[in-house]
Amino acid sequence: MLDNLIVTILPPIIAVCELIGIFVVTFSSLQAFYSYLKALITKRPTDFKFRLADGLATGLEFKMAAEILKTVQVRTIQELVVLGAIILLRALLSLLIHFEMKSGKPTEPGGEA
Repeated sequence: MLDNLIVTILPPIIAVCELIGIFVVTFSSLQAFYSYLKALITKRPTDFKFRLADGLATGLEFKMAAEILKTVQVRTIQELVVLGAIILLRALLSLLIHFEMKSGKPTEPGGEA
């Protein structure tokens, strides 16, 4: 009974997590591109790189949540290895983006980062 519930309910939840990740990445990319264009026209510095990195990190977190939920559906060791590799790559990407954000964090006026 529990297996049937998991098989029925889990795929839509995974799909929603994947879609949220896609929307977050898309929206933050468009927002950062708009900020970049605005900075080019007005010649004022903006933190569009930080915004983009933040959006990418958030989107990756949703995508990773979907991958973690997929572990419940794994039936073979080969599927588990592939899923583990995907989770590892996404975690490394998330870590790299985090370090990029930390090193390029915008400074407060009159203060330190």
